[in-house]
Amino acid sequence: MAANAAGTLVVVLLVAVVNYDIIARGLFNRPFLGAVEVVQFSMVLIVFLQLPDVIRVGRLTRSDGFLGLLAVRAPRKGRLLSRAIDLSSAIFMALVVYAMWPEFLEMWASQDYFGVPGVFTAPWWPVKLVILLSAGLCVVHFLLHVARPLIDDQPELESGS
Repeated sequence: MAANAAGTLVVVLLVAVVNYDIIARGLFNRPFLGAVEVVQFSMVLIVFLQLPDVIRVGRLTRSDGFLGLLAVRAPRKGRLLSRAIDLSSAIFMALVVYAMWPEFLEMWASQDYFGVPGVFTAPWWPVKLVILLSAGLCVVHFLLHVARPLIDDQPELESGS
């Protein structure tokens, strides 16, 4: 939830930057140099800061028409398929963590930056760190989704089997 709150703060800061740029450009003919870079940086932060909480509360967008139909007709099979989807999602996010770790270390060591030198620059490592930590939290949430039904599962008769 803290990452989600941080993502919301980034949205508020992004709105402030865009409004400042519009006002400064329109009234004073002095645009905020680096507004494009800040927007690009912010978009990645917003998505990855809010993703773990979206997964935690089960609001991740997905096409689950078949899953919903299966859950009605064969609840046990529906839960099993849902667990399999969550497990594959956890594996995918673990691969993101695995891929992002060396990138983060490289950006940390090199202090590489993005932007236009002399106009606006920012280091890459904070973005890589947010992606790394967010993907790690996503792995945890997906694994909890996989484990939770195992704990709550009670034997029951499946309809339609």
